[in-house]
Amino acid sequence: MNGWSEWPAPAKLNLFLHITGRRPDGYHALQSVFRLLDWGDSVRLRLREDGQIRRIGPSAPGVPEADDLMVRAGKILQATTNTRVGADIAVEKRIPSGGGFGGGSSDAATVLVALDQLWGTSLGPDRLADIGLGLGADVPVFVHGDNAWAEGVGEILTPIALPPAWYLLADPGVHVPTAALFQTPELTRDSPPATMHDFVSGAGLGNAFEPVLRHREPAVEAAFAVLAQVGTPRLTGTGSGCFVEFADRGSAEAALLRVHSGAPHLRAWLAEGASVSPLRTALDRQGRRQEA
Repeated sequence: MNGWSEWPAPAKLNLFLHITGRRPDGYHALQSVFRLLDWGDSVRLRLREDGQIRRIGPSAPGVPEADDLMVRAGKILQATTNTRVGADIAVEKRIPSGGGFGGGSSDAATVLVALDQLWGTSLGPDRLADIGLGLGADVPVFVHGDNAWAEGVGEILTPIALPPAWYLLADPGVHVPTAALFQTPELTRDSPPATMHDFVSGAGLGNAFEPVLRHREPAVEAAFAVLAQVGTPRLTGTGSGCFVEFADRGSAEAALLRVHSGAPHLRAWLAEGASVSPLRTALDRQGRRQEA
């Protein structure tokens, strides 16, 4: 690949998302469970001797290079470690923008984690997660690479074991800015704090943004109506992306066939839940190569 290395940037789902109040700093206090997926973007990196951090090719539509989270991640890591090495960065996008699947945050986390190894700066996940939090609240979970119970603004993470599952994912194609959603008057901001036992027992924990988006965006409501024919649809994150969980691949494939047959206009696909981030697996593989 002419000096390029390739790294996975997995998508995520929020299996529930509550707002339990507002913090003294003005941010909302959240609770959620992050589920990592064995599917997502691919980030490619090539080291440069001149110290430049450059994006090669397009990223998310309409995002200037200077504002790209991947480029910002590379420059912050470079400044933090005082390294003189640079990098070319390219991405193959599969995760839809604005869907709540964590694409931009995951791409940034992959740049941080992979460059930390390629540059030999060895900050490790805790320092990288602290750096990543300045780029976005979802970046730390991708840096650490575990399915996790999340609190705070999403950065206080407790690893959690989740059973194997397959997911039917759907993208209604609606992009609503997160900041605008948090300003919505009808958003529930005072949900009682949930416990991990509530989640494990299936206590019906939902997504605070679901009723808002279903009411405001006809495309989201239409997607829920289609998915309700094959299971219980849920919203992920603060985006418009929807999903239905299945215990096995066969059931998920049968549901996807029904969705494609009944609503061919709706972008829908399958992804398997990951027990650990594909990025961590790639990192371990690269480390073994370097040791050999």
